[in-house]
Amino acid sequence: MLTAIIAIFVLAYAAIAFEHPLKINKTATALLAAGVLWTLYALGNTDAEQVSHQLGESLMSTAQIVFFLMGAMAIVEVVDAHNGFEILTSRIQTRSLSGLMWLVGLVTFFLSSVLDNLTTAIVMVSLMKKLLDQREDRLFFAGAIVIASNAGGAWSPIGDVTTTMLWIGGQITALEIMKGVFVASLTSLLVPLAAMAYVVRGREVLSPALAERADLTDTPAFERNLMFCLGLGILVAVPVFKALTHLPPFMGILLGLGLLWLVGDLVHKDKTDEAKAHLTLVSALTRIDMSAVLFFVGILLSVATLEHTHILSSLAQWFDQTVGRQDVIVMIIGLVSAVVDNVPLVAASMGMYSLTQYPPDSFLWEFLAYCAGTGGSILIIGSAAGVAAMGLEKIDFVWYVKKISVWALLGYFAGAALYILQFHLTH
Repeated sequence: MLTAIIAIFVLAYAAIAFEHPLKINKTATALLAAGVLWTLYALGNTDAEQVSHQLGESLMSTAQIVFFLMGAMAIVEVVDAHNGFEILTSRIQTRSLSGLMWLVGLVTFFLSSVLDNLTTAIVMVSLMKKLLDQREDRLFFAGAIVIASNAGGAWSPIGDVTTTMLWIGGQITALEIMKGVFVASLTSLLVPLAAMAYVVRGREVLSPALAERADLTDTPAFERNLMFCLGLGILVAVPVFKALTHLPPFMGILLGLGLLWLVGDLVHKDKTDEAKAHLTLVSALTRIDMSAVLFFVGILLSVATLEHTHILSSLAQWFDQTVGRQDVIVMIIGLVSAVVDNVPLVAASMGMYSLTQYPPDSFLWEFLAYCAGTGGSILIIGSAAGVAAMGLEKIDFVWYVKKISVWALLGYFAGAALYILQFHLTH
């Protein structure tokens, strides 16, 4: 049974990694794998009650992550429907290409810590399509945005799916991950950003869009500002809610979602149904990427079978005996996340190492959050932000390797080295 479970999981993992050449959606693979793996586990286990109990535990932990992600996605969709992000993007006025590179990189870094890195990448890459006429410039900026969005998501409990998983799972706490990983994440951005800004130095933005930006939105300024501030305020308040109440983060996001829904209905109550149709939270829920949500369900339940069969704990022991050094093991995981999806990697790591052996906010979990988050920038297919940018700008895989990967890799190692040094100095 164990051999069959490992073989099916490896095949499913390979199919997810090669989703694009195979032209098979990774969500279909993940759901199929989850169903087959749990079926095999149930058939091979004589204690049906134990299997049901374990499935219930796995489903409960998975549901917490899924509810949180759905709530966060809906809030972002409502803000976007009201053109709330125009508040940030309309303030970009610089004419220097290198100055714009710094501005976009830093805005993306901090914005992705509050939103998620996927949404931030989509917003910023779409903005660059409006601001830059030269395709080569847009591709270069898209590469910087991918690096910045992944770096920004790594130090915040709500900025990246993998960091959120570690936070909800109890491996990290909000304040400690922000204190511990911020400097390393910022370094992983500043190193490539400095090099890339140097490459485009001395050039000016050719597009007239920066000089003459028309506000094309029909959303009144009051509604735009209200929804932007309320939406971001709710997302930022969730870690505070968890710290005060000790309730799971999904309860905080659901509370905030209800508040945003109520405020939206009150603000739009005098409008016709047709006028407010695209602004409501009901409409936002229809625009959520349910494929991504179901992928998380499938992959987390699949990994859970490896955890319950003790395959992951055996793998952790093998790593410890073969490699030995914990920092090297985590850095390898980060490099692998450049090739395969970091969600199953982190999910597997959470099953490999117990909280008893490695308590919350220990070196392993914080360094894993950094490496899994920023390692995905090394290749364009290594993160959701990269795949989104790839689709929006039709970025060629080989072009990214030649122009961006080296800078991302340097940033990754620079941040990792700084985190290790910082950890040893502060502990």
